Amino acid sequence: MIEPREYQKTILETAKKKNTLVVLPTGIGKTLIALMLANERLKIYPDSKILFLAPTRPLVEQHYDYFKKNFNLEEMHIFTGKINSKKREEIWKNARVIFSTPQCIHNDLKHNLISLENVSLLIEDECHRCLKNYSYTFVAIKYVEQSKIPRILGLTASPGSEAKKIQEICDNLKIEAVETRTRESEDVKPYLQKLTFEAIRVDFPQELKDIRVLLKIIYDKKIKELQSRKLIFRMVTKITLLDLQKRLRNMVISGNHHFNVLRGISICAQAIKIQYALELLETQTVETFFNYMKDLYDQAKNKKSKGVVQIVNSREFQDAYIISIKLYETGFEHPKIEKLKEIVEKEIKQNKNSKLLIFSQYRDSVYKINSELEKIGLKTAIFIGQAKKKDIGLSQKEQQLTLWKFKHGEINCLVSTSIGEEGLDIPEVNAVIFYEPIPSAIRKIQRAGRTARLKPGKLIILITKDTRDESHYWASHHKEKKMHQAIEEIKNGLDKKKEHKTLLDFKNF
Repeated sequence: MIEPREYQKTILETAKKKNTLVVLPTGIGKTLIALMLANERLKIYPDSKILFLAPTRPLVEQHYDYFKKNFNLEEMHIFTGKINSKKREEIWKNARVIFSTPQCIHNDLKHNLISLENVSLLIEDECHRCLKNYSYTFVAIKYVEQSKIPRILGLTASPGSEAKKIQEICDNLKIEAVETRTRESEDVKPYLQKLTFEAIRVDFPQELKDIRVLLKIIYDKKIKELQSRKLIFRMVTKITLLDLQKRLRNMVISGNHHFNVLRGISICAQAIKIQYALELLETQTVETFFNYMKDLYDQAKNKKSKGVVQIVNSREFQDAYIISIKLYETGFEHPKIEKLKEIVEKEIKQNKNSKLLIFSQYRDSVYKINSELEKIGLKTAIFIGQAKKKDIGLSQKEQQLTLWKFKHGEINCLVSTSIGEEGLDIPEVNAVIFYEPIPSAIRKIQRAGRTARLKPGKLIILITKDTRDESHYWASHHKEKKMHQAIEEIKNGLDKKKEHKTLLDFKNF
């Protein structure tokens, strides 16, 4: 077994005695803590089982491979939906350690194919997903009900920024202790390399500002109508619009077909579409924005939606569309593209063996970025999820092959969507580059954790001035601070509960 670091030993000691939530930056050894605890539980309960859950099949396979390599134990098995349920039932009987997605175990429990009574440890990786009705929650509840020897270990790089949600995760997992570390923690610092951070700001071009003015006129009209219909009152954001859309749809499902409600649904959908167009315009590539505008135009032409027809028929949309066609046809691009090429060329020039990981929110932008980097002679590849609807994607085998090529130097630049954020064993990189800031603290922490582990690394974030890039950048910054405060409060609350219980036990004695 790998020699554990001091902070891993400390966390293990807590996890031996209590259900523990472990919050550690990506890549500094959460899985080793899980392996050591599994070993301890099997020593105490030699006839028991360990259940290790992860949200995706590639991540399940990654944990299985890690245990196989570092744990001298037979009867370790992967459960997937591809294995027949009856076969899983048979495997379960003799298995010692089971690696599975939560949905698989959820289904088997639901159909009474397995029992958790002899499971001495439940590990939930990426446990920030243990909320509401997600399968993680169902399995955790059943585990507490059924197991005669329960112990729970929750692992995450970031449980989120809202105290309420972190508390919900702790409640669902029956957490009794929280062990958290950051890059700045005294017992972690010695094991990490220097991380250099740079936020690079670019100007928002006048050509794109002209389009923004036109789209904003359409958007403001839609919001004004929602307000005049008394359907929205508070400050309007993407979230408030999505909440309103959900509320109005629920009213229709409940039988309310009043014209004001039906009209509200249409206007709300139109506002969301225009807001999405504005986001692409400000933060993505011109090609990505143009593709979306063209798609709206095609939908209207084929009369797929009355709302889209209304948008496209407006003078402002038509003017904006004409400008976008001209920009697209002349090869005009968002300045972030040129800046990104500069950064990447500089990194490779300094070190031809550099490995770079570029993140972007949207597949269209990933394709465009990849194409632009190929033009300057870089060994680059896209890293996206599986196919969705009409879109193409990478199968899991193709994803694994891409990562293998990246690891072995056949590719030195990976352009990824969010699939590269969570869990997957992406090799250590010299620099992580955000094509756009993201408002989520969870996702920012996971992205940044891909560098500066074994060697010095850089985190670079591209920001377009006077756009939502600015607000997204500060949103994740403040949420991260808020997250650490919330974790500390919950940790202190658990410690006080323990002190109170100890005092009561002493008095009763």
